Amino acid sequence: MVYLVGITCLWAFSFSLIGVYLAGQVDSYFAVLTRVFLAALVFLPMLRRIPVHLATKFMALGAVQLGLMYIFYYKSFLLLSVPEVLVFTILTPVYVTLIYDLMQGRFSYRYLVSAVMAVIGAAIIRYNAVGSEVLLGFLVVQGANLCFALGQVGYKVVLERNKLDLPQRAVFGYFYLGALIVAGCSWMIFGNPGKLPVTTTQWGILVYLGIVASGLGYFLWNKGATMVDAGVLAIMNNALVPAGLMVNLLIWNREADLLRLSLGGGVLLLSLFFHKYWANRNISRAF
Repeated sequence: MVYLVGITCLWAFSFSLIGVYLAGQVDSYFAVLTRVFLAALVFLPMLRRIPVHLATKFMALGAVQLGLMYIFYYKSFLLLSVPEVLVFTILTPVYVTLIYDLMQGRFSYRYLVSAVMAVIGAAIIRYNAVGSEVLLGFLVVQGANLCFALGQVGYKVVLERNKLDLPQRAVFGYFYLGALIVAGCSWMIFGNPGKLPVTTTQWGILVYLGIVASGLGYFLWNKGATMVDAGVLAIMNNALVPAGLMVNLLIWNREADLLRLSLGGGVLLLSLFFHKYWANRNISRAF
């Protein structure tokens, strides 16, 4: 729990740093590649040999949770404001619960109701732009949410089903190697060499995000995920929203439409409440 709380505080600044200083100024694929590369450098020296099937699983999880997630995540800042990206990430616990339920052979059609409510909440936040960039932005953020949820739940399940004699830091390098493959291929195919960082601030933020927020952050977050149950993990995913909003609104975005943001966020929270209620009912029936 301590790991999750600490990383929540750390990541609260990442949203605004990306949205204010990098989005639209630095090529998103280059930003992702740099961030993942620096994170990999932290853990590759500690990498130890493990069975091939386990190494492949860790690499696949890293490719999804970091590689694909970052691509969706950075693109979302080109379509939405920082507060909107933060509010739309509120659905990550829904995906955490859904994925964990599916792995346990459970599913409820009622979850679709919470998904529809979430779309309504997104529409309230940007009702004047629905049908244009906001809908695409909402879907892009959900792509990032899904990848983030799949990676952390998958990592938790893999470690639960495969007992390792090594500390987690000795195998986490495989996680970043998988992400590095995705990031490298994406940069080579879609990257724009004309939009590289040009200021010391931009480079400094990329170094911080790569070594600290990604390198240490994702390792400690995933390690914390293995020490709590799926319910606590889902709740801690949502703690990122108020923490990130507080930082952004107090420091960088004091002119945000707080009324609309609050109303839409309230509907999103309501959808989360219904989802959690139905999820708990499914669990109780299973026993």
